[in-house]
Amino acid sequence: MSMLTPPGMGGKYRISGDVYPRMRQRRRRGRLAVLVVASVAALGLVGWGTLQLVDVFTGGGKASAANSAAGCPSPKASASQAAARKGPLPVPGEITVNVLNATPRSGLAKETADELKKRGFKIGEVGNATKEYDKKVPGSGLLLGPKAALDSALPVLGTQLGDAERRTDAARKGTDVDLILGTGFTSLTAKAAADKALAELAAPEPTPAASSKKKTC
Repeated sequence: MSMLTPPGMGGKYRISGDVYPRMRQRRRRGRLAVLVVASVAALGLVGWGTLQLVDVFTGGGKASAANSAAGCPSPKASASQAAARKGPLPVPGEITVNVLNATPRSGLAKETADELKKRGFKIGEVGNATKEYDKKVPGSGLLLGPKAALDSALPVLGTQLGDAERRTDAARKGTDVDLILGTGFTSLTAKAAADKALAELAAPEPTPAASSKKKTC
């Protein structure tokens, strides 16, 4: 019985020849799979590291989100606001307001005009709104003026009635603006809140000392 005959087989089965199964092929395939996985992981790490470096040197999305959450304006927003405003805003004493009542309640225009006068505005016409607007202003009010008033007089007057709609008329002449009281009008903005809004609207650029106390954007 040959030495290659398995024990207990009684010589019934013999293994002959000099070619034997090679088990090393599986090991090589296993090593190849490990190398492929390791290469993919290495490439992933390199890509992730590159993104992190880009975030560090460009500010990244996290910094932008943090600035937004902290209330820091973006450079583009600041630039657009500065471009929209041409010259200093007028003070209330330089703005003539026509107070017109578009509601069915009588005496509302005079009461509102008297309060605006106390707050420093000049008062022009006081009376009922024209048919174009009479009982056709559903909100608290409508601020109407010439095109030049859009970034000057209207924002200043808007501090007194924050939720009023603003509209311009390109064909309109003069500098007066209208406050047309709508059916939803109850009263002007509380004076303290209106004064604060007016101060913030007209606030100059902060000094370096004041800027250092604020959060860095």
